Amino acid sequence: MDFYIKIDARTAADFSITASGRDREICGSLEDHLILNTYREVLKAAGRPITPLSLRIANDIPIGKGCGSSAAARLAGIATAVHFGSLRWTDAQIIGEASRREDHADNASACWMGGLTVARMSGDGGGQVDAEIEAQVACVRPKGKWPLLLAVPEQSLPTEEARRALPAQYSRADAVTNVQNSMLLLAAFTQGRPELLSAALEDRIHQPYRAALCPLLPALQQLKGKDGILGAALSGAGPSVLIFVDPQANPRLNPRAALQKARRLVAAHLSQARLTAELIPTSITLRGARASFGGS
Repeated sequence: MDFYIKIDARTAADFSITASGRDREICGSLEDHLILNTYREVLKAAGRPITPLSLRIANDIPIGKGCGSSAAARLAGIATAVHFGSLRWTDAQIIGEASRREDHADNASACWMGGLTVARMSGDGGGQVDAEIEAQVACVRPKGKWPLLLAVPEQSLPTEEARRALPAQYSRADAVTNVQNSMLLLAAFTQGRPELLSAALEDRIHQPYRAALCPLLPALQQLKGKDGILGAALSGAGPSVLIFVDPQANPRLNPRAALQKARRLVAAHLSQARLTAELIPTSITLRGARASFGGS
């Protein structure tokens, strides 16, 4: 999505942070700071000196809401370590290190490369920082317009808690259905076919088990097929929910007007269900962190 955390990093006598934007209290706290911790750990493991930095952080990403904030922060820490430590890591190494820290490559690959990605980790660092841990990434360019609404609740959901809600085993039928739907999802985006998306968003692996922790999900899934809303899915592990809007449902409206119409419908539905959420219009962006890497 087109949310960013922007970092201006400069060498300094001591570590310091000036933060603005969303969740600036978290972003501006020096104690246990994810960006700086990652920066120090990568440099230490690489045997490079740890140069103190002065950071200016401007954050758009909701923290702790399933929107990829931790992947963005880890990548920011790795990128600053690569830059100031002259590590000369490739994209695959940078994404691989972030993926190891995230325990999966999904958010890290999309954050670094932009757009839609399919990714898997390769290599085994035995739990240590290791430039040999790389990520295999395929970038997918979606065809057409894909307007989105992100519904962000006030409460956060720790990833560890969301993972504990998942079962240890799945049935063959559930696994097969999810493989089929994931392929259908890619086809919908690459062929520009919104009519495929509603079925492709159906999930049997994590959403049924996390719904109790994410009350926005079952409420917003009720809107599928109504007035241009293709469907809803958890953003990451939740509790935020991503709502897909069909740009072809109201051809007389421009994409922005169609999105605003969907936003009013969602707001009214949530109010009726006695649920509250911040509704943020967004979209799939093709610009990732890599595009702006290499500054001061």
